[in-house]
Amino acid sequence: MTVDQQRVIDIVSNDKLGSTILTISDHLDWIETDQHLEILQDKINAYLAFVESGEIYEKFPETRNRPIRIEVVFQHKPNPEGFLFLSKAQSIVESAGFGFHFEPFAATPYEI
Repeated sequence: MTVDQQRVIDIVSNDKLGSTILTISDHLDWIETDQHLEILQDKINAYLAFVESGEIYEKFPETRNRPIRIEVVFQHKPNPEGFLFLSKAQSIVESAGFGFHFEPFAATPYEI
């Protein structure tokens, strides 16, 4: 599941403080910035609709009465236009009563 699958919630989890985290997994590079931003905006809007419609509580009843945060995890660091968009998205999502966070994916390699 990834950012370009608009009708899919990529990851639902809970953090140590009891918040429900809806994670967007963004693997796209920033070469086509406008297209990337449109895809990301559509995905964020889909997540908001999922929560605001109450569908989240139908599919995941244990999330009821928990704070909700949308997190975007990037494979590629956003460019300046991406950071500007994310700042605006954060303001909008937070004004709707939900948390918003974004960060680059940081995997620690390990040997088997």
